[in-house]
Amino acid sequence: MSLKVVFLGTSSAIPVSHRNFPAIAVIRKDEVILVDCGEGAQRQMAVAKIGFCRKMKILITHLHGDHVGGLPGLLQTMSMLKRKRRLQVYGPKGIVGFIKSFLKYLKVELGYELEINEVREGLVVKEKEYEIYAKRTIHSMKGYSFLIKELPRPGRFNVERAKELGVPKGPLWHMLQEGKKVIVNGKVVEPEMVLGPPRPGRMIGFSGDTVAYKSLSSFFKNVDLLVFESTYSEKDVERARENMHSTSVDAAKIASEANAKMLALVHLSARYNDPTTIRLEALKHHNNVIVPEDYDVIEVPYPDSNEGFRVYSLKEFLKA
Repeated sequence: MSLKVVFLGTSSAIPVSHRNFPAIAVIRKDEVILVDCGEGAQRQMAVAKIGFCRKMKILITHLHGDHVGGLPGLLQTMSMLKRKRRLQVYGPKGIVGFIKSFLKYLKVELGYELEINEVREGLVVKEKEYEIYAKRTIHSMKGYSFLIKELPRPGRFNVERAKELGVPKGPLWHMLQEGKKVIVNGKVVEPEMVLGPPRPGRMIGFSGDTVAYKSLSSFFKNVDLLVFESTYSEKDVERARENMHSTSVDAAKIASEANAKMLALVHLSARYNDPTTIRLEALKHHNNVIVPEDYDVIEVPYPDSNEGFRVYSLKEFLKA
């Protein structure tokens, strides 16, 4: 099962011609998890053909305008397109008042259920196959980093052992693969009798806007992909500290300490036309760094697979 990360917006507070405001779509099975929703996010989604009526959660890292300015238009567009699915939004304290205010004053009538959740540190979403955790950031306003963590998958199915136990091929094999016991000829066959050890799921971390403080490396421990803000080059470290943001080196050091397999640097200041310097700075501290452009896609492999990360363009994504 593929897990794709589509970078819809990679700029910081001021967009440039090739970088829109922050928004990243994680696509897993039939679900979209949208991390932040800067102005123009719905247009970026339309270009990437990410449907507005799909099963969806929206994670808001904090309430600065460049991270939430696209919510009013997106929610209204979903209603105009006759969305019926429930939409879940998660964010810091204030997200409820913010959304209710613009719905009231813009006179937006939603045709679907909107669930708004103000989060705290710890577990914020628990689904059958994955969980989402939050950790406070250090920034000029209250915000959170997020960690999307897939739960362990069942071990590999031993076909020969299943045959030895008399389990016929078909629905009973599927039940065992899902971790359910079955009864064959009056005997109980437990899943562990035909399955190998559990296999690890994938993990993706998102920093949000933050000073890179030490315990973030523990929060993001062993992530497959770490998406970290790099508003500033290391040569502008004093400005980064003043504005409570991170540099490329800050992000790379956290990634290295966390043992992240890949680091993606986002939220770049408009002052950097060429991200080459930022990437080279980070590569001195972490060996796998990418600075994605808008519409770049990263496909995250399972940790126990022999596959590497796949990075490709929107054109290839739309063909898939």
